[in-house]
Amino acid sequence: MLNEMQSAGVIQNYALFGATAQMRYTEPVATLDADVLVAVPSPDRLDALGGIYEFCAAKGYHPEGEAIQVRAWPVQFVPVFSPLTREAMEQAETADFEDVPFRVVRADYLAVIALSVGRAKDCARILALLESDSVSREEIERLAVRHGLAEAWRRFERRFLND
Repeated sequence: MLNEMQSAGVIQNYALFGATAQMRYTEPVATLDADVLVAVPSPDRLDALGGIYEFCAAKGYHPEGEAIQVRAWPVQFVPVFSPLTREAMEQAETADFEDVPFRVVRADYLAVIALSVGRAKDCARILALLESDSVSREEIERLAVRHGLAEAWRRFERRFLND
């Protein structure tokens, strides 16, 4: 459906992120929905996600709370909200599920997005990505520094990684 939305011009680009993307790199984690970063044609519109909601409604998928119920999954569409998330979406890798390609945020970007948010579950995400060897401390640090998160990374290292 995401590829179809992109082909139809409803979205310019997308990438799966959050817990569902993390599962590509680590053991499965509990999550209630799938999070998708999207670039929309008119991000400055008051209803930036209006085209997505219309597209989904035409397919029989309707909003439930903050998400749109797409078959068994609630899907939360999140417009890119920073240079970091835009870059994460643009640098996403292509994965394959049942012969359907889809875009997934890379592990280093998942870690730095989690670092930028800083909740307990985000810290756990970073640790899981590091423990799975999906990303190195050096990769996270380089990306964190480039996006103005050097101090947040140093705090994370002091709290969780210094023995």
